[in-house]
Amino acid sequence: MERKNMLEAFYNAYDEDARLTKSRQGQLEYRTTMQYIRRLLPVGKKLLEVGAGTGRYSIALAKEGYDVTAVELVERNLEILRRNAQGQGQLTAYQGDASNLDFLASNSFDAVLLFGPMYHLYAPQEQHKALDEAIRLAKPGGLVMAAFLSVYAILYNNYLNGNFRAGLEENFDPTWRVRHFQEQMFTGFDIEEFEALFAQKPVNKLALVGTDSLLELAQKTCDFQMSNEEFELFFRHHLACCEKRELLGNQSHLLYICRKNLF
Repeated sequence: MERKNMLEAFYNAYDEDARLTKSRQGQLEYRTTMQYIRRLLPVGKKLLEVGAGTGRYSIALAKEGYDVTAVELVERNLEILRRNAQGQGQLTAYQGDASNLDFLASNSFDAVLLFGPMYHLYAPQEQHKALDEAIRLAKPGGLVMAAFLSVYAILYNNYLNGNFRAGLEENFDPTWRVRHFQEQMFTGFDIEEFEALFAQKPVNKLALVGTDSLLELAQKTCDFQMSNEEFELFFRHHLACCEKRELLGNQSHLLYICRKNLF
């Protein structure tokens, strides 16, 4: 099945609009990501979100005063985004694919957010094309923030129910190299593997951030609970250690932050 059709089928049956609000994991991912955007990008700057989903980030950032352009591949997500953004003047939305954004001019944005596409790009040439497009669209000195999934979190969060062998076979080849193929739907990366994608690109790394800690796995335990007060405490703790490399691989969502070279 063509990638676009596969994603349309999945997201037509999935409540993407609630993903970042309905669970503590989603709330932590959202608040951590927003913290880094605000820290690194002054209000009023021109921002592009590629893979904007239903607009949780784009709409919130537009309300805060950023000049936002959103691009989303899945028609249903785009419809929800446009509906939720009605009356929001500083947001323009387009349908488009992260690997081909030639309708947007080079060197146009102070920041480019690539928050979903790398979950669903399987071939190395597609992965590089999406990153190259994001870098092309950023202004010299602009930010590029690319989210990706940890292959180890995928394994530990989903394959400890008597199906560990299946998880290994799906995500690793016999030599323990990470596998990427379309039928996975969500593909994960080893951290060093993802960092290597940027090795020859005209950017400087600023940070690698874990955005949701161990909450995906914790939420699956029968006795998980976290009050609002405890969540605020956990959030402060998380921000203090979310760049510690020894804690990154077991977090589901990771954020690679870099700055495009000036020359």
